[in-house]
Amino acid sequence: MSVVRLPSVLRAQADGQREIEVEGTTVGAAVQSLVGRHPGLASQLLTDDGELHRFVNVYLNGRDVRYLGGLETPVDPRDEIRLLPAIAGG
Repeated sequence: MSVVRLPSVLRAQADGQREIEVEGTTVGAAVQSLVGRHPGLASQLLTDDGELHRFVNVYLNGRDVRYLGGLETPVDPRDEIRLLPAIAGG
């Protein structure tokens, strides 16, 4: 299983967990697995169409998936996925 690491802003919707093991052979499948286990994350990560919000940055082993294959980027069981929603404020 791959590991998804969550920043503190998302942990409240994931029972306070910092990292969660998920199933999936692509980044998109891993995110769907995560949301399936923690539905409270859905509104913070996904649009009504099931796509990632444009302000959510996703990294696979430290590399931005926008420059790889997006949600179709293959995931290996030893991989680390980091979800980082952009935070605005001043």
